[in-house]
Amino acid sequence: MLIHRIAAQLYTAEALQAVEAGLDAGEDVTLAVSQSGRTLMAAAQFARRPRPTVYIVSGEDAADRAARSLAAYVGLAHVCRFPERKDYPWREQAPDDAVVAQRCEALGRIVRGDNCIMVASARALLRCVPPVESRYWESTTFAVGEEIPFDEVPQRLVGMGYTNAGAADAPGLFRVHGDTVEVFPAQEKAPVRIEFFGDEIDRIRRMVSSTGQTIGNEDSIEIFPCRELALTDEAVHNMHVALYRASQDDSKLAALLEMVDARIVTPELDRFLPVMYGQTVSPLAHVSGKALVVLSEPRSLFDDCLRAYEDIEARAGEAGIDRLDGLYVRAQQLDFGAQQRLNYVSLIRAGGAVTAELKIEQPAIAGSDNRFMTRVQEVVGKRYACVFAIPDRGARESMELTFGDEGITFEESLTAAPENAGVIGERVRVAAADSADRAARQDAHAAIRERKADALNARSLEAGAAQAAAGAAVPTISRGRVTFVDAALPQGVVVPDANLAVFSIADLNARMDANRARSRRKVDITQITFPFKPGDYVVHATHGIALFSEIARQEVGGKERDYFLLEYADGDKLYVPLEQVDRITRYVGPDGDKPRLTRLNTADWTRATNKARKNAKKLAFDLVDLYTRRSSITGIACPPDTPEQIEMEESFPYDETRDQLEAIADIKADMEAPKPMDRLLCGDVGFGKTEVALRAAFKCVDSGRQVMVLCPTTILAQQHYETFFERFAPFGLEVEVLSRFRTPAQQKRALKAFAEGTIDVLIGTHRLLSADVNPKNLGMVIIDEEQRFGVQHKEQLKNLREQIDVLTLSATPIPRTMQMATSGVRDMSLITTPPTGRRPVIVHVGEYDPDVVSAAIRLEVGRGGQVYYVSNRVKTIDDAVARVHEAAPEARVGVAHGKMSPREVEDVMIEFATKKIDVLIATTIVESGIDNATANTLIIEDSQRLGLAQLYQLKGRVGRSATQAYAYFMFPGELPLTEEATARLTALSEFQDLGSGMRIAMRDLEIRGAGSLMGAEQHGNLSSVGFDLFTQMLGQAVAEARGDDDAGVEAASVGINLPADYFLSEEYLPAVDQRVLVYRKLAAAEDLESIDEVQEETEAAHGELPLAGLNLFNRARIRIRGERLGLESVTLSGGRITFLGVDVPKKVAFELKTRYGAVNFPKSRKLSVPYKAGAGAGSGLGRGLDANDGTGPVAAALMLLQQLGASDDD
Repeated sequence: MLIHRIAAQLYTAEALQAVEAGLDAGEDVTLAVSQSGRTLMAAAQFARRPRPTVYIVSGEDAADRAARSLAAYVGLAHVCRFPERKDYPWREQAPDDAVVAQRCEALGRIVRGDNCIMVASARALLRCVPPVESRYWESTTFAVGEEIPFDEVPQRLVGMGYTNAGAADAPGLFRVHGDTVEVFPAQEKAPVRIEFFGDEIDRIRRMVSSTGQTIGNEDSIEIFPCRELALTDEAVHNMHVALYRASQDDSKLAALLEMVDARIVTPELDRFLPVMYGQTVSPLAHVSGKALVVLSEPRSLFDDCLRAYEDIEARAGEAGIDRLDGLYVRAQQLDFGAQQRLNYVSLIRAGGAVTAELKIEQPAIAGSDNRFMTRVQEVVGKRYACVFAIPDRGARESMELTFGDEGITFEESLTAAPENAGVIGERVRVAAADSADRAARQDAHAAIRERKADALNARSLEAGAAQAAAGAAVPTISRGRVTFVDAALPQGVVVPDANLAVFSIADLNARMDANRARSRRKVDITQITFPFKPGDYVVHATHGIALFSEIARQEVGGKERDYFLLEYADGDKLYVPLEQVDRITRYVGPDGDKPRLTRLNTADWTRATNKARKNAKKLAFDLVDLYTRRSSITGIACPPDTPEQIEMEESFPYDETRDQLEAIADIKADMEAPKPMDRLLCGDVGFGKTEVALRAAFKCVDSGRQVMVLCPTTILAQQHYETFFERFAPFGLEVEVLSRFRTPAQQKRALKAFAEGTIDVLIGTHRLLSADVNPKNLGMVIIDEEQRFGVQHKEQLKNLREQIDVLTLSATPIPRTMQMATSGVRDMSLITTPPTGRRPVIVHVGEYDPDVVSAAIRLEVGRGGQVYYVSNRVKTIDDAVARVHEAAPEARVGVAHGKMSPREVEDVMIEFATKKIDVLIATTIVESGIDNATANTLIIEDSQRLGLAQLYQLKGRVGRSATQAYAYFMFPGELPLTEEATARLTALSEFQDLGSGMRIAMRDLEIRGAGSLMGAEQHGNLSSVGFDLFTQMLGQAVAEARGDDDAGVEAASVGINLPADYFLSEEYLPAVDQRVLVYRKLAAAEDLESIDEVQEETEAAHGELPLAGLNLFNRARIRIRGERLGLESVTLSGGRITFLGVDVPKKVAFELKTRYGAVNFPKSRKLSVPYKAGAGAGSGLGRGLDANDGTGPVAAALMLLQQLGASDDD
């Protein structure tokens, strides 16, 4: 197997030789190694010395990842999961049969001495199990040819917790009919049919659960229990002794004892575990002393167990359970030391008590073929043993050709583990009736393949280990060349001390490398200013307030182009060219009232703007004062990214969007600068702001400082805690949360640890701003949805900004915040790119209709999804429950609101997350902090009562996957809506596109008025010139106050006089507001990449641009290229295209003269090129142009500018 070869190379490192020596001597060993290399280290150790191994990590998600990674190295046959049980003994709630069966199988294999690795989270080990002598985990095996009384088979299954049902179509069920028993083993993917001939098992066949069809034979089948208890004679006796007297007056207890007598195992028995056995133990008590226990970050494991136990204790207390003795093991009593231990600790937290340190490097090859080839050539040149894992044969052969072209030597493919050999070829072709049948057949076939693969893989691993134990030479990986491997490894690693490099195709196909992201400091003004449409009031920076009438097409010199038609006072009209659209903004005043139109050809507008500009300068000095104070403070600059930082970022399971990468680059640059950061990160709900915050927090902690994460709600704080803990725990970082979900004792301990510096990240609500929160070395505060905090809290946050790094996250920021960002007082990053595959939510706004509600719920539940139903009045929420029951009686309903206890709310949320609830009826308590990919329908009744930003946040609860989501905003039909309520609901209908959060925030300001935004003294300015223009004035005033050299200097515009059609036709893009948006984006674009993006977006939505539209985009490209060259104008006249203000190098001038007959005038900085439209070869510029690129003077001028050198900046 490949793992034997890798292990042989790995153990040339002195650190691993020291580890092996310690283990051979029977000692506990600690290895300081980064998280990405731990599963490889454990797999290599297991391959060299196979023995029962328990691998323990923090968190269930981490355990799942570790199990997959280990299986990739040693094969599925040698890895089993011991998952956490989510049910509680005191509740009459059936456990997950598959989870219990997994636990029984895993522990059973370890106890009986199988050479396998059991992967568990630390908290999964807290649930008590029967004592060792009960052997509750024992399985039952049925084999062909075995004789067993037929009547005994159902008894055995019932005794293992299986239910005799009408069909064996789900794990834990069986049925008896005729001389066959059909059973769905709880640990399997498909059921089996056991056929008897008398009392002899005649045949065992795998079944398709949905149809009952049999598709393959088995020699035997092993079935594990789906309950963690065994009704032994002693257990039954103990139950009677303890409960018989009480059962005389309790019918439930009497019925339970009858079932116990019949050896029927039920969920209710879990809470009687201490009664049945007298003593219960931790699952680890079943693990023999010969086993090896591997602990990933022991300190984090203990802390995780401590928090988990306290959480369970609090839940039990709310249920009236005073003692957990015998049901759960206290964290302090969980003994990790009964077996030999191998500890993995982070290099960040290693300290001095380590046996050895091993440096692991990331392959650093993602997103770039050149980087990959350079890295491969580097390790091959150092004569490393180099492995490249590619499971796809075609991709492997393609890579071999590439390596040959690059002169890199390689070897033929190896197989990582022989689990697919002889199995993949087995195919059973059966016509599929529907997708469910296909899935069931796939499960059945998968079960057959896995059983064969497990047996084959087990023999291979044992043979390799025996070969090594006998002293025989283990084949090694060739050095100085690449060995291709037919394997799917989760990620690659480079181990310099072992001269080993393992590459995975998963690395090469991973996320775009962050270093490729350009840090765009300029904010796209079209994202944060008001869009406008015909009938809206607008402001022209030069001519004043007008009414936008339409986009008018005018013919000039025989060519057509679009103009913005503005109507002023006294019926005056103004046609504004497209290239001046950036001078037009939508009018938003202080009170939402209609403004007075400006009179053209008067001094009215000049007086208004002069007064507003003067007041903007006064306000700017106040704003700049804060900026100046912050700039004068010397903060603590974070060092560049460490290997641990890179490794943590590599653990992100999705592809980052380009906007995320740019925001990350912005934030890291701020943090590495010697002044406090104050950055606003704007991004829509579900667009990845949390991931950016995670990386910033890790960077701060990695530099030795602490982080606080401030959240507006308890639920959001809990969600962030779980996310941060899951990502940070593998690196030994301590994360804690302060909220009403925590007991006073837990909060007191957390505050003490935070003050002592042992907690790295503290998450909570405004509770974090209390006087008793005293961090030892605070370096950063992350504020989620700052606009949700009160005035007093904002003042406290304002004071914080002068001392430490502050990162503010918002989906719908208040315009005051955006105004400060656009004026330059606060730095701002935007995430406007949705995750791959995300779809806009389809919005329905209308009167409450029971039929619509019924159809919406049934449609969502019918496709396997879930529904949020928001009713924001606690007093009448029971009425809402009744309405939902009437609309969809079959739906399972749960309720959550702020009057419930924290535990009750959390329990409901967990049930919703685990799909035990179809419809969650709640108040706006679900507004933030809930991330459920299967909930894709939102229904809000009385939506007219909620604010626009609040409605938008609620809409963000759905549509968080590739599944089409729906949102229903309903209002009572009998009540007239206010003008503001109508405007809010209309805005939700208008802005359905992904990434509309900032426009929603601006529309909310427009509806409510901007009067209180900048104080009463600015009321008149906002009234006279509007919000947008005043913000621009303020930004310019701030720049001047800060002493920026280019403040107030407008970039010289390029005069473009090329006769052509420039417009987007109504047939191509019918919606006027969408055409306005495209025009505004082109006018606001500051680089060629932005223009390319707008064109890609437009063509993706509406098809290929017609020639007039392409001219429009190319004209924008000419402007950008011309500005870079210092061009004054480009004109077509008299059969020549003339460029003014351009310096042409002699060599380029000669080439242009030779090719096109161009004439260059260096002194007057003029270039004149003959142009004859449609001419053939030899007739000057314009010949040979591809018609698809847009023939004509615009394309010709653009082509020439590219040749003049502007293309270097692409």
